[in-house]
Amino acid sequence: MVYSSSHLPLLLFTLFQLIVIQNHLFCKADPTDGFTPISISQSNFEIQKPYDVPVNQRYSFIDGVHKFWVYKTDKPHTTSSQTKPRCEIRITGNDYSSGVRQFEGYFYVPSGSSGVSIMQVFGASPSSTTLMLRVYDGTLYYYREKVIESNIYNRWIRLNVIHDVGASTLKVYINGVLKHEPSGRGGDHHYFKFGVYTQDNESDRMESRWRGIKLFKK
Repeated sequence: MVYSSSHLPLLLFTLFQLIVIQNHLFCKADPTDGFTPISISQSNFEIQKPYDVPVNQRYSFIDGVHKFWVYKTDKPHTTSSQTKPRCEIRITGNDYSSGVRQFEGYFYVPSGSSGVSIMQVFGASPSSTTLMLRVYDGTLYYYREKVIESNIYNRWIRLNVIHDVGASTLKVYINGVLKHEPSGRGGDHHYFKFGVYTQDNESDRMESRWRGIKLFKK
């Protein structure tokens, strides 16, 4: 079929519509769409580490990357604590008891780190946490109940966690893809933590690295 020049505007408009439709079908919404960024800085990062060693023996911050590591023989973070070893950042100044909050960060776990929590939504009732993301043998789990992502070792991965307090729901995204929607666990005081916190069947040494930490709210 031969088209005259008079048909060109209609053909171009039709082509444009097809492109818009295709983009709408194949472009996924970002987890942060509709959220408002919360301003945070290094002053909001409280480091919790084994009480008997200096910070620089378990944590570094170089070129925008937070690096955390602990050994299973380390002490807890306070002399009175009965918990296992940890080196984590507790994000301060942004505790919440209502509304919808979101954590975003890129994490990297080197080969061999296992039996460790790398991110938490703290605060629940009667338990201590609403969410824990744990690593066992290269697989990321929600607690130890559900696989979130396999083969995570030695690669940077984007994580987004959304907590809707009123609805008592959470959403866990990996690289922009929704992976799990667990229910909340109660409690009226919450905050975010990331790093390494020893769990069960732990490796001798546990490490995680983080960059691009952001918070959002609705």
